[in-house]
Amino acid sequence: MKIFGVRISAALAAGVFGLMALGQPGRLLAQANATIHGHVQNPAGMPLTTGEVRLTTDRNPSATNRKFDFTFPIDGSGNYKGADVKPGDYTAVVYQGNNSIDFMPAKLAAGEDKTLDFDMTRKDYIDKMSPADKAALEEFKKKNAETMAANAKIGNLNNLLKSARAATLAGNYDEAVKNMTDATAAKPDEPILWETLGDAQLGQANAAAKAAKDNKTTDASVPEKFAAAESSYQKALDLNAKAAKPNIEITAAANNQLGQALGRTGKPKEAAAAYENAAKADPTKAGTYYFNEAATLFNANAMDEAAAAADKATTADPTKVEAYYIKGQALIQKATVDPKTNKITAPPECVAAYQKYLELAPTGPHAEEIKGILQGIGESVTSTYKAPKKK
Repeated sequence: MKIFGVRISAALAAGVFGLMALGQPGRLLAQANATIHGHVQNPAGMPLTTGEVRLTTDRNPSATNRKFDFTFPIDGSGNYKGADVKPGDYTAVVYQGNNSIDFMPAKLAAGEDKTLDFDMTRKDYIDKMSPADKAALEEFKKKNAETMAANAKIGNLNNLLKSARAATLAGNYDEAVKNMTDATAAKPDEPILWETLGDAQLGQANAAAKAAKDNKTTDASVPEKFAAAESSYQKALDLNAKAAKPNIEITAAANNQLGQALGRTGKPKEAAAAYENAAKADPTKAGTYYFNEAATLFNANAMDEAAAAADKATTADPTKVEAYYIKGQALIQKATVDPKTNKITAPPECVAAYQKYLELAPTGPHAEEIKGILQGIGESVTSTYKAPKKK
């Protein structure tokens, strides 16, 4: 009997253990958690970029003491996402600070990846807004529409500006003039647009003048083209001067370009004044502006004025080597010849300018010419330049 009893007990034990073994796989079949994600859009139709989406099983979304089981932050694009959410019947509530601003039912099944968007432009949401909030919303939409239209216009102008500059650089002046004419018509109060139009017109005028010279003909449109450039640069300067905070770069650049246009139309004094204004506006580039003044005056045969401008250029930038050449060329006109000895005597400043050129550019494009002049007037070449040794 004991043996029989033992056998019965063993059988019962086996049965118990068998049931336990059958119970283990059931844990692997437990319900999986869910995920949720979505986009939050405010009443103006724009992404809500701050706040949270919270999940609660409380059936009163307006309760002040309700508890939330999950909280997910809203990112800068208006999106949110959450994982490992226990399946259940929730209410999803959008919060900004301590204020709930929207809610939606959110029933999540096991293993579900649920998309739940909050679109506050929907009619039932708008209908529940107060009259004051509705008025504020309409005012915002109006201003936002105006801002978007202005931004679109600026974007188009920037594209025209970029395209015109590239066309001018490539020598496609007609295209550049067309683009900037359209741009200045769209926004006539913007100085940079007029300056860029002037650059295109100046390039167009220079190209026409060169073509006429190369073909040994006369182009009656050339003076008009230069005049158009002058007008555009002056327009840029006038508008910039009226600005609450004038742009120094525009003042300097437009004056420099105006000087070039005026110089090409036989107005050296007016051109010199423009270059002077450019140098005053941006002293960091004064060496270049004074050099341009010196070159323009030299080409106009105003030698004394050209020498003075060259002095200003080298004072502002002592390495402005071409300015020394202009000064020497301007002052060599004052050289005298002794009728008895035929000795040529040049002004000391002329010789000094030539020598400085050779010091800075001993192999420069005018070096041999200058050496010939100095030797012709009996001056020794004092350049300290030494040719590199041959290997």
